[in-house]
Amino acid sequence: MRKYQSYKSSGVEWIGEIPEHWKKCRLKNVSKSVNGYSFKSDDFDREYDIPVIRIGDVGDIIDFEDCIKVKSDFLKDKKEFIVCRNDILIGLTGGTIGKSGRYNYDTPSLLNQRVGLLRNSKDLLNGLLYHYVKSEVFIRYIYFDCYGGGQDNISMNDILKMVFPLPPLSEQHQIVQFLDEKTDLIDKLISTKERKISLLKEQRSSIINQVVTKGLNPNVKMKDSGVEWIGEIPEHWFCVGTNKVYQDLGTGTTPTSDNKDYYMEDGFHWITTTDLNEGIMYDTLTKISNKSIIDYPNLRLYPSGSIYISMYGGRIGKLGISTFDSYCNQSVCVLPKNDKINVKFYYYWFLGFQELVKNMGRGGGQPNINKEMIKQFPTVKIELIEQNEIVEYLDFKTKEIDDLVDLEKKKIDLLKEYRQSLISEVVTGKIKVTTDE
Repeated sequence: MRKYQSYKSSGVEWIGEIPEHWKKCRLKNVSKSVNGYSFKSDDFDREYDIPVIRIGDVGDIIDFEDCIKVKSDFLKDKKEFIVCRNDILIGLTGGTIGKSGRYNYDTPSLLNQRVGLLRNSKDLLNGLLYHYVKSEVFIRYIYFDCYGGGQDNISMNDILKMVFPLPPLSEQHQIVQFLDEKTDLIDKLISTKERKISLLKEQRSSIINQVVTKGLNPNVKMKDSGVEWIGEIPEHWFCVGTNKVYQDLGTGTTPTSDNKDYYMEDGFHWITTTDLNEGIMYDTLTKISNKSIIDYPNLRLYPSGSIYISMYGGRIGKLGISTFDSYCNQSVCVLPKNDKINVKFYYYWFLGFQELVKNMGRGGGQPNINKEMIKQFPTVKIELIEQNEIVEYLDFKTKEIDDLVDLEKKKIDLLKEYRQSLISEVVTGKIKVTTDE
């Protein structure tokens, strides 16, 4: 690892020393910033022309199909909020605080509130600024300086105060070239592992679909199920609607969120779509008080071992099985525990055909399904002993695949940590990658 001949203090603990001949400056001296505009909900429609970059859109790749849009008139009225090619986007609040990306498009967009952007000056290469916001030193500053109660926040003014180690332009070109090449290599390795994870998940779904529709006996006599996507099923099975297995599907409601008396940390479990992540649930993010239960008679207590299915928006089809008695909100459909069946068999059924559940969604900006649709969703009715055998087999096979997926995810995390660490070492001069003496 090559070093520079001499160093000086940056004056910032997590940056440490920087090369003697580099400048110390504030980010505001080498870049300009823009804060997002607070659009009104009435301004948005997916049928309009101009994409609005929200905090959830921040990244190097933006899905314009998923973007909220506004009329093209806003490009004239809100020129100062236009996002241009090579602008650096930064999330300023909540779980995406510090998340960054470069706008790699010629299509103009507008910047929404709680998203900021940086534009480099003539003294700073865009590529160096981009790598800097991907570094550990940038992320550490964000979390050191952010503020807020339940949700972290930071302003662009705070970000502009950040100390920036500025090399001469001739060195900047070499640093950017080095980091572009190295990070591109790391990103390709990450993409390969992400592709492997996708293939493993496809294999997992294929195994589930095969077993829940065909059983474990390859020699059993088959019959037509009458449902095209199910195909043939064992002759002694019956194809029915979900309501023939679960006669008492339910849902819930949401106590007024601005009344603190309805919520409490040690209250009753209350499931929302956020709690559903294709697995066993051991707790809920939110709990409600006894006052909620009294004031909202539509709240129904569902027993431990119930299946919960998300019905709204981008989380349609998400699943979970509870290990506790719980209430839920109106965006969740509940298949209450039934002692005559193995709950996990039907959990696997809905997991295997999750895409079909999603595709039932209808609506404008946010597709939804409802309880009646889930009631009519086709499934099979089979003997409990066979359900148990299938569940035991799938528990074993899915765990094998899940363990492989977890291993690949750990490798990806290590690669991302290395990427971030390498960038930090280079942009602060701990590693010399230039040929200048």
